[in-house]
Amino acid sequence: MSEWKQKRFWTSVASKEGVDGWTIELDGRPVKTPAKAALLLPTSVMADAVAREWDAQDGVIDPLSMPFTRSANAAIDKVAGQHSEVADMLAAYGDADLLCYRADAPDELVQRQSETWDPYLDWAADTLGARLHPRTGVIHESQDGEALQRLSEQVHALDAFALAAFHDLVSLSGSLVLGFAAAQDLNPVPSIWAASRVDETWQEEQWGADEEAQSVAEIKKTSFFHAKSFFDASRSA
Repeated sequence: MSEWKQKRFWTSVASKEGVDGWTIELDGRPVKTPAKAALLLPTSVMADAVAREWDAQDGVIDPLSMPFTRSANAAIDKVAGQHSEVADMLAAYGDADLLCYRADAPDELVQRQSETWDPYLDWAADTLGARLHPRTGVIHESQDGEALQRLSEQVHALDAFALAAFHDLVSLSGSLVLGFAAAQDLNPVPSIWAASRVDETWQEEQWGADEEAQSVAEIKKTSFFHAKSFFDASRSA
């Protein structure tokens, strides 16, 4: 028995500004989230992106082709109701940040990690007010508590839409610092993503690329780039 799939039932899509934000209307009826909450968006840029996704549906609705809609749903249905818990989870990355876990050999990898990651740690110290220190070995060493607290406060300051995007920027890169670097436009997004892949890139250079691993990495890269776009859309006037 084939799975039932919803088909397009509307002819017109419009984004409309209200007192509390922007809504998407299908034939004049407002769209709701999967949890039946109002799909209320913070900016016209995000509303236009969501509206384009709905308008692009042809025949059977394909949720995978609607990343802005899915991210907005997640912000409203999931993040908004547990904002503090999500922020705490992401802030915890600071104590085990990818950029702080360094190899002790071979020298070529050690140098590449240092050349790529040290500037990000320096930026975090100067801009975010949090100096994180590199570690070698497998035993966890906690970072400075005051630095972690400053990072945590900045994570908690994000609204639900920005935090939903920030979740992916951090979790996909494995780095709270890289998440902030992407959010604050320190470097182009491809450069920041490449910084999160230093170890994997080095391994590929030594042993060759694995097709399955490359496929997974490409999916993560696409999601990371979308998260940056969604973050920016949440901030656009």
